[in-house]
Amino acid sequence: MKKPLLLALAGALFASAGTAGTAATQGSPEVRIPFASHGSIDNWQADGRDALYLQGMGRQWYHATLMAPCQDLPFANAIGFDTRGTSDFDRFSTIIVRGQRCPVKSVVKSGPPPKKAPKHG
Repeated sequence: MKKPLLLALAGALFASAGTAGTAATQGSPEVRIPFASHGSIDNWQADGRDALYLQGMGRQWYHATLMAPCQDLPFANAIGFDTRGTSDFDRFSTIIVRGQRCPVKSVVKSGPPPKKAPKHG
């Protein structure tokens, strides 16, 4: 009687551990963009009002998600980076768009931004 119960319990534990491992590997780990305060961010592109793509050294792309929508981000020609006294841009940094401070929530490695569809007509 105890043996089937132990096998069922072991199976349930294995299944939940497998699910937890999958969830952890699906999300990308937080990273820092080194030397951002010294000009290492070469390029950027808005990803709506809630995020942006940043290109750092070695042509590596990153995706930064913001804490809240940054209203002017999709229309900005220039942005500022406040790294809060460190040289690295990370989840504790802020972008500045037309005087609006937009705190960063997350920074992860990414591929380049998606290509924009050509305009017809």
